[in-house]
Amino acid sequence: MTTRRPTTMTALFGGLGPDWQAREVSVPEPGPGQVLVRVRAVALNHADVPLLRQSYDPATGQGEEYLAGYEFAGEVVALGDGVDSPAVGRPVMGTTPRAFAQYVPADHRHVTSIPEGIGYEEAAALPTGLLTEHGALTVAGFRPGHRVLITGATSAIGLLGIQIARALGASGVLATTRSPGRAGLLTEAGADTVIVTAHQDLTQAVLKATDGDGADIVLDHVGGPTFAACLPATRTGGHVVNIGRLDGPASTVDLDTLSYRNLTVHGVSYGFGRPADLGRVITALPHQVLPAVADGRIRPVIDSVHGFHQAHAAAGRVRTHQARGKIVLTVP
Repeated sequence: MTTRRPTTMTALFGGLGPDWQAREVSVPEPGPGQVLVRVRAVALNHADVPLLRQSYDPATGQGEEYLAGYEFAGEVVALGDGVDSPAVGRPVMGTTPRAFAQYVPADHRHVTSIPEGIGYEEAAALPTGLLTEHGALTVAGFRPGHRVLITGATSAIGLLGIQIARALGASGVLATTRSPGRAGLLTEAGADTVIVTAHQDLTQAVLKATDGDGADIVLDHVGGPTFAACLPATRTGGHVVNIGRLDGPASTVDLDTLSYRNLTVHGVSYGFGRPADLGRVITALPHQVLPAVADGRIRPVIDSVHGFHQAHAAAGRVRTHQARGKIVLTVP
């Protein structure tokens, strides 16, 4: 089933210069197992701007062209072979490469319905954070009553992680930031304990806040030395999940701490995983997470909203490293 649509669309491409450039291209058709979404808003992710930088060499004026983006919200306008849901006309949000366009084909397993009362701009800022943080908590065996430590928590994903842990019944959420000026952002998101790592030792602060036990689960967005510091901050038998590597991919850990505390370490990277695995994570959202979005317990923190023609300003905002939450583009 389809709805009428134009033959061309506007999309944002990288690799053509220092910023994304809008081009008119053909509207794609959904392939088998896909839905076609008329996109109304997209959100920037941590990888978008580094990829833009790496795709173009200003010294030579040469680049590798690609259609940008990963995260979107809109309504379904066509179904590919073998797909019977979500229905045409259904508002959805989801994740797929090549998302910065007016029409996006996506694996039907990688979209989910937008809860009632949530606008497209908010919805576009949710999919990556919801699936990543909830998926990581699930991998770690989260149960109500667990204490959760989230490092690098002032990222848009980390702020959602705080809210998800609280909505699912965590007995305490500890969150870290390097900047004292951002501590209030973590408290507003629902963190019970804020650790400013520029002035506090992460391990000692967590142990003090947990009466020496440590966190049951750690969601680490930082990597590097921070990952190593998380191990002794985790309770015996606890779980550490590495999600991001803002401080780099290398870390030297104390294997005695890992072994004597009987810790389990996980690594997740849903953006580069198998489609079926990502589909299973997204399928869990309507039952376990989206009700909390619908009633307001979980909301994306949005730094700013720009028009599609202001994509250069959105990228510039990311480059400042001052954004507080997601940066969203509305799609004409």
